[in-house]
Amino acid sequence: MSSVRVAVDVGGTFTDVCIFDDDTQQMRVTKVPSTPSDPMVAVMNGVERGEIDLGEVALFSHGTTVATNALITRNFPAAALVTTRGFRDVLEIRDGTKDDLWDAYNDVSAPYIRRRDRFEVSERVDYDGKTITPLDEAEARDLAELLRRRGVKTIAVCFLNSYANAAHETRMREILEEVIPDATVSTSAEVLPEIFEYPRFNTAVANAVLAPLVSGYVNRLAGRLRDGGYRGDLLLLHSGGGSMTPRLVEKFPVRLAASGIAAGAISAKHIAQQCGYENAVSLDMGGTSTDIALVADGELRVSQEWQVEYGHPIIFPSIEVLTIGAGGGSLAHIDIAGSLRNGPQSAGADPGPACYGTGGDQPTNTDANVVLGRLGTSLAGGVKQLDRSLSERAIRRVIAEPLGMGLEEAAQAIVAVANANMADAVRLVSIRRGYDPRDFALLAFGGAGALHGADVARELGIPTVVVPPNPGVTSAMGCLLVDIQHDFAQMYTGLASGADEEGIEQAFVTLETEASARLRHEGVSEENAMLQRKISMRYQGQWRSLQVPMGSGPGALAQAVRTFHEQYEREFAFRQDDAPVEVYQLHLGAVGKIPKPSFRPAEPVQQAPGAPAERRPVYFGVSGWLDTPVYDRDALAAGTEFSGPAIINQLDSTTVVPPYTRAEIDEWLNIRIHLEEIH
Repeated sequence: MSSVRVAVDVGGTFTDVCIFDDDTQQMRVTKVPSTPSDPMVAVMNGVERGEIDLGEVALFSHGTTVATNALITRNFPAAALVTTRGFRDVLEIRDGTKDDLWDAYNDVSAPYIRRRDRFEVSERVDYDGKTITPLDEAEARDLAELLRRRGVKTIAVCFLNSYANAAHETRMREILEEVIPDATVSTSAEVLPEIFEYPRFNTAVANAVLAPLVSGYVNRLAGRLRDGGYRGDLLLLHSGGGSMTPRLVEKFPVRLAASGIAAGAISAKHIAQQCGYENAVSLDMGGTSTDIALVADGELRVSQEWQVEYGHPIIFPSIEVLTIGAGGGSLAHIDIAGSLRNGPQSAGADPGPACYGTGGDQPTNTDANVVLGRLGTSLAGGVKQLDRSLSERAIRRVIAEPLGMGLEEAAQAIVAVANANMADAVRLVSIRRGYDPRDFALLAFGGAGALHGADVARELGIPTVVVPPNPGVTSAMGCLLVDIQHDFAQMYTGLASGADEEGIEQAFVTLETEASARLRHEGVSEENAMLQRKISMRYQGQWRSLQVPMGSGPGALAQAVRTFHEQYEREFAFRQDDAPVEVYQLHLGAVGKIPKPSFRPAEPVQQAPGAPAERRPVYFGVSGWLDTPVYDRDALAAGTEFSGPAIINQLDSTTVVPPYTRAEIDEWLNIRIHLEEIH
């Protein structure tokens, strides 16, 4: 029986591969350069470089940025929207907000489907689902024929109040599929059965325009893996922290819109708990960006709304991750006011940092770290050779000479600006949420996270930095830790005090029946299936709601109301127990448990690092150039602590330990760099 699990995470610069053997409990990792034009090429290159026999693989899990990149670049197929007469411009009107309220010239980007491709038909149901105007089927057929003549095969159907009665949307889809047999049709009631029309319309439209692109990529990759001998389902990580099979991806591709960034957060939660930390902030710094997530009391924060561009919400549960343009390839530049900036523009994988020698001539964070001696002459186990002279030339030309700075001073300034940007982002996910970062551990990973972790911790007063083994492939490891997961919802509005508890119970039973059928369809056995009820509530008169756990049986609703008051106070520092509480929506999470690798942390033992593999000069700001020991990660035991300057080289990342004395660490910052061994 196959015992090998493979996880692949596609990043902006590198594609990471994690290979775990259940029998031996051994993990291997490898990296290959990403191929932005076709991510599948890098995935298969990683399989080849990792010497993976696909015939021996029991599970292949994949975090992909295909959907995210498509929304960013807007490289969509020809698509159309069919909506209720009079509501053609819902996508244009939106909710009336702006990213920058005071900038009169900064408009929100255009809808995903142009106005000329948005069409109306006669139909109408009221808020309660009662038919006011029947669907004009003759008109619907004429429209379907028009779309067929135009060659449109990607269509979103979004009718007003379809969340309460989806019959008209369903019939419209049937007519479209009769006239255009190979059409891909997304209906808003199936994608997101919620009351507010703009978020529902936009989510359905995003689902529609992504369907041909994402399903095409997923099916091509599944085919290549099958040709190579893999006999299982390809599992795709989705934004909520679960995974989907290709069959479900074809129906709900929009759920992959935050696929890649969720993996790192999942892995951070797992590693933090393995190391004994219930509170942790993850710092996942890759080649293009840094993703930051917060684990509080052992749980990741989950948002019900996500967006690539402001004003275009995607309403699906998504792990809350803050992404900023601060990666190893982020470009250092001088703005029009003469100030040094870092990112968000990135050199990416092509042409890459100047030191790659592949055509890039702009300085990046990687170039600054090379000049400072923090990085050696190669990356990713020798996959990339680095040329220091090219980094020096780029930094001198673009930063040092224009600002009248020395080479080392300019490189240090580039790193300092990047660290400040990351520290500000950590403040947003912690202090802004009412959490003190000093109560958390910092998990530094990603291809560049361990390079900057100690400096970011120093800026924030975070007492502990945890660096996992092979930090550059930590996100890929997260793909091994997810279950198959789906989310279902049904609107239910009314005061909790007068709610029909039996009706609510029956609604949950209906959702559970649908969820169980979907899990069975994906091959999940009954013993591995788990259903989780939740309910959205709000104080009467509010329109924003808060989701809380919901039990079953007598008294379940009353307990949910008590939980709502408690969580409302935690979230907003306010509660009003005597105010009427409204029920807004019923939610059901369906989880299909996937066996996970058994990572067992070794007992931490504080000890000296031993003899270094080599020494080299490293620049540490006010301390200047210091002769610094360089250690081989594999030669260090768990619990090794450093009180002086040190470089720890690993397969895919480098950890920099600043030159603080032990007294400074104990009495002032108390920063401890732990290299936690996870078997």
